[in-house]
Amino acid sequence: MKRALVTGGSGGIGAAICQRLAADGCHVYIHANQGIISATQLAEEIHAAGGSAEVLQFDVTDQAAASAALNPLVENDPIQILVNNAGIHDDAVFPGMSSAQWHHVIDVSVHGFFNVTQPLMMPMIRSRWGRIINVSSISGITGNRGQTNYSAAKGALNAATKSLSQEVASRGITVNAIAPGIIETAMSENTFDAQAIANMVPMKRAGTAKEVADLVSFLASDQATYITGQIISINGGMI
Repeated sequence: MKRALVTGGSGGIGAAICQRLAADGCHVYIHANQGIISATQLAEEIHAAGGSAEVLQFDVTDQAAASAALNPLVENDPIQILVNNAGIHDDAVFPGMSSAQWHHVIDVSVHGFFNVTQPLMMPMIRSRWGRIINVSSISGITGNRGQTNYSAAKGALNAATKSLSQEVASRGITVNAIAPGIIETAMSENTFDAQAIANMVPMKRAGTAKEVADLVSFLASDQATYITGQIISINGGMI
């Protein structure tokens, strides 16, 4: 049984990814920081459906905490599927953006990527099989007004994806990013109304967390062995 770690696993997209990977036969580590209650409930749901899961709690921006949580898990066996899904919004137009807003968003997406991925790399390399899937955003490709911090964070994640993929390709490890557009989650439900979505998305609807999870499932499978270093958009034709 392959082991998978999903950061930010208690949120809408993260939960769908956890459920799908568990259904695919993985033992899933559901990471949460503040959403520990939701993560625990999700683990119970996965168990009830016949899957295997457990909860990990730490702050991805705290390197020492991440290492303390992850190093014991890979002492004997690798975690071979990693989904870096943790990310936050803290939107503001740039002239009015505080230093705290800038640094916090960058910390979670960029420093969090390093703090979680780096401790897992050598065990994954030694196993000569791995899947790293980074959850980016359309904002990291096109930019978005009011999201200079978020766009910068996701753009950096895209660049890191391409670089890391070249380092580990010969070890049987693929590294890709997915860039969702408007997805139906609790975070987005108050952001766009139906008419705004119809105007922005050629498919005239928001995507679902399940559709994102289906893409993650494919990239984590043996069917995606020759796909690496890619930023794959899932946005209903927005770009």
